[in-house]
Amino acid sequence: MEGLRLIRAFLSLPPDKRAEVIAFAEELVRAHALTTEGREASPR
Repeated sequence: MEGLRLIRAFLSLPPDKRAEVIAFAEELVRAHALTTEGREASPR
């Protein structure tokens, strides 16, 4: 149910704010991918 509320809130934003949210989310994904790559490459 919370996911649906987030989607509805996102869709109610003006287009320029939606673009900001998307850019922010993409940046978080990139940062997470970089930290994940570092973990996989390191020996255990």
